[in-house]
Amino acid sequence: MPWKIGILGAGPGVAALHLPVLRGLPDLFDVVHIADAGSGRSRDLAEPCGVRWSSGDRALLADPEVQVVAVCSPPSEHARHILAAVAAGKRAIFCEKPLATTKQDASRAIDACRAAGAILLVGTNHVFDAAWGRARRHLAALDGGVRAVSVTLALPPNDRYHRLVAEGGPFQAAAHGRPDLGDPAVAAGVLRQLLIGLAIHDLPAVRDVAPGVDEVVYARLAPPIGYLVGYRAGSVLVQLALTMLPEGPDAFWRMAIATSHDRIEVTFPPAFVHAGSAVINVRADDGQWTGYGRDPVDGYVAEWRALASRLEAGVPVEYRELLADAHHAVDLADAAAAKILEAGRQ
Repeated sequence: MPWKIGILGAGPGVAALHLPVLRGLPDLFDVVHIADAGSGRSRDLAEPCGVRWSSGDRALLADPEVQVVAVCSPPSEHARHILAAVAAGKRAIFCEKPLATTKQDASRAIDACRAAGAILLVGTNHVFDAAWGRARRHLAALDGGVRAVSVTLALPPNDRYHRLVAEGGPFQAAAHGRPDLGDPAVAAGVLRQLLIGLAIHDLPAVRDVAPGVDEVVYARLAPPIGYLVGYRAGSVLVQLALTMLPEGPDAFWRMAIATSHDRIEVTFPPAFVHAGSAVINVRADDGQWTGYGRDPVDGYVAEWRALASRLEAGVPVEYRELLADAHHAVDLADAAAAKILEAGRQ
């Protein structure tokens, strides 16, 4: 029998990603309830599927048919919804990235899941991408040969992040009606949200090959919406770059890893697109490139299949790793924000 899913959230990610994936896995999952925070979008998504819909989280969490809760609410709500799902006795939780926006909330969520024996999976689709798994095995064979990592993103518009720097956004300046990004405190807050909300896609993968954040070397916003952050993780240099233009550039998402022997480029499909796995190209020290074909299964499907495996086979949950990933992202976001504040005091 398929596991019964209740989805907290009715945004673009649910509509474009999770609902199509779950409908394509009918032997594993069955969506029975969708809830929104008051937007009314849950009804639009639920009625064509013939499932229940509601506003807020209470009705969904009290629904006895819901066995698994998919937390697809805004990042600031993730930890609270995980705690509520555990308190409601739900068997498992799929949480969109990030796990939480503070280290304290991440720890509370993990502690609750561990104490209840609840299965928790954080939907970091790039980590579940089959191509990244191949790249990680290649890197493991080098035994510490990673020298530098860069993650470069060019993304189309996203209302959630455009609201950060638009009139009426959470960083609105009273005098101007829109945030003053020249104010270091405002810029630091925007950068922190962008890193926790967008860089989080790749930070667990980066942490696989460059653990820790020893020093943030530079951190700045790239108007209108973007960032450039460089930090040192041991002997590895890491650079994160994002541009998100209102006009909508061609989508591009690539992780490049320079090693002592070669260069590996992992190019992920655009966000919200089901196009199979990432593509890997490796440049050897003789200058020759080798390309590896795309797996037909993308990371969005793979992460849900991984959850099904944990449910069916009782695969242990790596609570410690999930918490370490969350702490790493928050540490980086806090250190980058502090770098902007430090520059503003000079």
